[in-house]
Amino acid sequence: MDLTYTEEEQEFRARLRAWLAVVLPGLPARPSPDDWPGRRAYDAGWQRRLYDAGYAGLHWPLDAGGRGATPTQHLIFLEETERAGAPYVGANFVGLLHAGPTIAAEGTPEQRARWLPPVLRGDEVWCQGFSEPDAGSDLASLRTRAVRDGDAYVVTGSKVWTSHAEVADWCELLVRTDPDAPKHRGISWLAMPMDAPGVTVRPLRTLAGSTEFAEVFLDEVRVPVANRVGAQNDGWRVTMVTLSFERGTAFVGEVVACRRTLGELARRAKENGSWDDPVLRRRMGRLYGEFGALWRLTQWNVSEAERSGGVPGTGGSVFKLAYSHARQELYDTAAQVLGAGSLVLDEEWTLDRLSSLSYTIAAGTSQIQRNIVAERILGLPKGR
Repeated sequence: MDLTYTEEEQEFRARLRAWLAVVLPGLPARPSPDDWPGRRAYDAGWQRRLYDAGYAGLHWPLDAGGRGATPTQHLIFLEETERAGAPYVGANFVGLLHAGPTIAAEGTPEQRARWLPPVLRGDEVWCQGFSEPDAGSDLASLRTRAVRDGDAYVVTGSKVWTSHAEVADWCELLVRTDPDAPKHRGISWLAMPMDAPGVTVRPLRTLAGSTEFAEVFLDEVRVPVANRVGAQNDGWRVTMVTLSFERGTAFVGEVVACRRTLGELARRAKENGSWDDPVLRRRMGRLYGEFGALWRLTQWNVSEAERSGGVPGTGGSVFKLAYSHARQELYDTAAQVLGAGSLVLDEEWTLDRLSSLSYTIAAGTSQIQRNIVAERILGLPKGR
């Protein structure tokens, strides 16, 4: 991993920084957190600005509609957009960070041409239909069934914790296409239109008051066979590609955000006198080192993905495990610095604090990540 910047990369950073300085002041006000149609429009508008400026899908392959940028340019983009306070991908995150990269890696030319350009332009939003009421950490035990009927699958079942289902156009959906096969071998990955007859969405309200998740009920929904990504019953392998993106590269921009948050906490601590506590200073110093190490691990993972054809490897589980716990400790520290009263009065800090609690569960629990690290990286035997 080469951590130095070439002249071309430095020029790329300067151009991006100048563009952000011009475009960010002209953005409209952010909508209310509970206004999902408004948030979708806001996020789509930002994505369109990125697309028009040539920054959408920066690291995607050229034949997938991206710019084929180097891993270092991708990381520079994440650094600069976070430091400038640019909008996050928001409602577009499943399409841009999960489904889109999966289709780019596994889809047919026709599928790539149909689905990737609208994702990059912000025209279409995706949600993720993986987890079920009885298939969370043990995802392969899913029961949503798809029976082939001519040129379509008839899908029946339910999903839960479906991100952004309220405003999504498409769903990356896992279904069981062979109930008699071993559970990892009878699954297929489908792209399901969310406006198809038989799809019912019921929003779920989180601890923070948001409805970013939903239950999705599927009653004999017809999904064209042409919407299957990968071979029938090969969906578990395709799912591993999706999860490798989710754990390996989807969080990288958040590391920069956490480092910025830590700097803000240090500033606040010096203002309110809590910086005089040596225990707090040691804790913040250790967090500074942890997020610095996570950024280096991010660079390594992205570089490794580039060498292996663009799909992140199991190193993403190492990152996700460490990042989840570091983020939680960051906001524990925020509570110590700001005090309970400040967290109640400052909505943004409060929402971030509540959100941090979910990171050891989202995208695969920490227990699952430890199993992956133990078995696939360290070569330890499977537990019984």
